[in-house]
Parts: sequence; C-alpha cells; structure tokens
Amino acid sequence: MTASPHAEVSMRPHFEDIQAHYDLSDDFFGVFQDPTRKYSCGFFTGPNCTLSEAQVANVDQHLQRLNLRPGMTLLDIGCGWGLTLQRAMENYDVNVIGLTLSRNQQAYCTQLLSDINSERSFDIRLQGWEQFCEPVDRIVSIEAFEHFGFERYDDFFTMCRTVLPDDGRMTIQSSVGYHPHDLRARGKKLTFELARFVRFMITEIFPGGRIPTTAMMVEHGERAGFTVLETLSLRNHYIKTLGIWAERLERNRAAAVAATDEENFDRYMRYLTGAQYYFVDESIDSSLIVYQTAGAQNAADPSPDTVSHEARG
Repeated sequence: MTASPHAEVSMRPHFEDIQAHYDLSDDFFGVFQDPTRKYSCGFFTGPNCTLSEAQVANVDQHLQRLNLRPGMTLLDIGCGWGLTLQRAMENYDVNVIGLTLSRNQQAYCTQLLSDINSERSFDIRLQGWEQFCEPVDRIVSIEAFEHFGFERYDDFFTMCRTVLPDDGRMTIQSSVGYHPHDLRARGKKLTFELARFVRFMITEIFPGGRIPTTAMMVEHGERAGFTVLETLSLRNHYIKTLGIWAERLERNRAAAVAATDEENFDRYMRYLTGAQYYFVDESIDSSLIVYQTAGAQNAADPSPDTVSHEARG
C-alpha cells in the first residue's frame, strides 16, 4: 500500500500553538498530573479507583477496541507523555510510532520506551499528522483532535484512511461541544458565560484549539470512508478527572507558582474548575469514537450498526 504524499506538502503542523502549551514546564504539569503523566480524561472503574488507575483504564479502553495483534504497527497521533505507547508495547507486542509537536514530550517518551524490554520498535517523532504518510495497522489519538482545526478535518481523516489497511481500526477521543440547536433541544442555552469560557480555553490554554461536536467527528470520518462502530460518552469520568487535577493544583500552589508564576497558576485553576463546571452542566462532553475501514468487518467484530452509550465505571 502506498500512501498519498499530499499531507507532507499541503499543510504545516501547529508547532507554535502546541509548544506554547505543552512545553510550558514539565514541573508545572507534574504538580497536578499523576505518575502516568497522561493529560486527558481517565476512566474510573469504581469508587476506589485512583487517578493513575483511571488513566491506565482509559488507555486500555482504546487498545482493547483496536483488535491489535503481535507485530502490528500502532500510530499514536498526539502521543503525550507516552502511556498509550507503553501499554501497547508491553501488553500487545506491537511496534509503535508516536507523533508529538512538543519537544519535552518527545524526550520524555523516548526515555520511557527505551526502558521497555521488547523486541518491537518505537519511534517518537517531532512531527504532525500533516507530515505523515507511512502505512500503519492501527491508529489511536487521545485528546489531540481538539488541536487540528475544523478546516483540516477532511484532510486528517483522508490521511488516516490512506495509511490504514483494508482491515484497519482507529479510535479518537476528544472533548466535544454542542451546536446551539442541540443545546436548546436539551433545554439549555448557549450562554455568554459559556461562550466566553470556551474562548478563554482556545486562546489562553490551548492556543489555536477548536472544540468539535460528536456529529462532526462522525460525519468527517464517514466522508473519508470509515464506518463508525461506537461512540462513548466519558462526561462523568472527566468531571472526576478535572476535580482531582484542580484539587492537586490548589494543594500544591507554591510548587506550581515556583515552576511558572502566579498568573499561570490562576489561569489553570480557572481552566480546570471552569471545565469541570461545564461538564457537570452537560454543556461540554468527551467522546471516544471507534472507526473501522471497509474491509474490517468479520464475524468476530461488533455489528456495523453504530452503538452510542455512556461509559460507566
């Protein structure tokens, strides 16, 4: 299979936007992250589940849905600090490629995976999906989609469909919003306060970011030739994740300020507490979506009819 080179030449990745956030300070993020360093929604399997256990469980949600087999190559788009790649190598005996636009994350992931006793290969690249055009067997992307930009969704899904085989699978997890019509249908309004908070998030926390709807993620994927197998809401799990992060950041205020400054501490407290509020209010959600390519359906796979449900721990 030969991938189209269009992604290499048509678009430049958002290096500056990503590095402005994720290369802020590893010490600062470490103040509220758990030891896995995963910076996304966890999946709490029970009332006594710790944040670290929840982060591992969320990664495992993705890997279990990918139908991985030994020797496959898994591409992680927006690989963060490497937990997904680590779990994939250790538990599924696969080769991994991680894409990140953060120099700090690239260095951290490389060291993390170097310590794994495996005959499989790993490659952590300072590279955007826009520059990627190599065949892989599976794709995972956990909360990087918010950084891609609405205008690039078709290009993103086309690239993914091009590099995957005919029995390919992909999972994407993203924070999602609602169209004003959908909010009204659910008895809610797009308030000035919500619009102002979303603008704050995409300018001061995640520069250049855009929050899609679940429908957009499904429609653009189907347009590129994917079938959507499952959409999973993680809203309740993000409420708990954000609450733990905010509590840790508040408790370790002195260390957070020492790592950056008072203004940055206040900015992130506003982000974490505000995001939790709007998840509780059901104005924001988090979706995990499972995609498959045309030849992936077989007797062992779930029904091709899309299943939508809320994840319960």
